[in-house]
Amino acid sequence: MKRLTVAGAVALACLTLSSTAAATQAGQWYGRLEIGHSDLKIEVDDFSADDTDTAYGLRIGYYFTPNVAMEGFYSILGDRSVEGVSHDMDAAGLGAVGKKNFGADNTGFFIAARAGVQSVNTKLSADGYGVRERSTKPYVGVGAGYDFDHNNGLSLNYDYNK
Repeated sequence: MKRLTVAGAVALACLTLSSTAAATQAGQWYGRLEIGHSDLKIEVDDFSADDTDTAYGLRIGYYFTPNVAMEGFYSILGDRSVEGVSHDMDAAGLGAVGKKNFGADNTGFFIAARAGVQSVNTKLSADGYGVRERSTKPYVGVGAGYDFDHNNGLSLNYDYNK
């Protein structure tokens, strides 16, 4: 059986638009739509490939306090063919979020951090052969942005998935 190792430094250095991203009031749900850049590194036995792609994500969470939330997410990390090899990578996970607003009433400029666990599903095929791997790995991320009000915000984030 072929051993598949996927190391994807996924830089969702992305603009995140949210209809309720600024939900930094205790007891409030939020949702985030993400689009960004992914840098994928795939290794199978003696074969390795690097690729970049556009990543998409959806996060839904709940703020327990103005600064602490739990969230779940689904992200498409890459789906492309490179030199006759096609790959498809996505992830679903659950984690904790910390957020600190610097404006009045939990609006204005903010910084945030997230960490958790994710299930990464990778499919790789070449010359009629295919390998599939599902692995559970940690993820971490940081971000900074601006909350216009309690229902709308914009942020730039960097997430690391392996």
